[in-house]
Amino acid sequence: MVGARSTPTLGVLMARVRTARPRPARALHPVGLRFAGTAPVRLTFTARLAAAPAEVYRALVDEVEAWPRWFPAVTLARQVEHDRRRGREIRVLGVLHFVETVLVTEPDRRYAYRVDLTNAPGVRALLEDWCLRRAGGGTVLQWCVAADGPPPVRLALRLARPGLRHAFHDAVRALDRRLAAV
Repeated sequence: MVGARSTPTLGVLMARVRTARPRPARALHPVGLRFAGTAPVRLTFTARLAAAPAEVYRALVDEVEAWPRWFPAVTLARQVEHDRRRGREIRVLGVLHFVETVLVTEPDRRYAYRVDLTNAPGVRALLEDWCLRRAGGGTVLQWCVAADGPPPVRLALRLARPGLRHAFHDAVRALDRRLAAV
């Protein structure tokens, strides 16, 4: 059919994302921990790991620079300090940039941070909360992404749920393999 457009494959779309020019970062609303329960969009994912909570917690909190080795969407991760607070700088798919402030570190139980600066379009507030619970000899890990933005951004985040779920489960499996090899 002349003039018909074919739907691009996921690989083509990912290549476009990786080669897109980064947008300038902008400040988000400085939300607190309560936002995890009140945000207009809350995406929660849960997985089980064979590793003990202390090992998982260490990988999440103390080994930030190693995240790209087990979470493929994360292309840069490093600990930073900004405004005299402990934080992180994260790059996702090489294009999305996040500067985060750590809000909670409860050893072997919880790790939460909010995004202070990002170039992600439309997002007004973003918080991630990682909760760990002992399950037998392993860990149940729960990741909550709490966000706010205008209605189109909220819809886009909800539509992204299957992709985020897949990325989370792939990352958790890779992390579990990594921890088992240590």
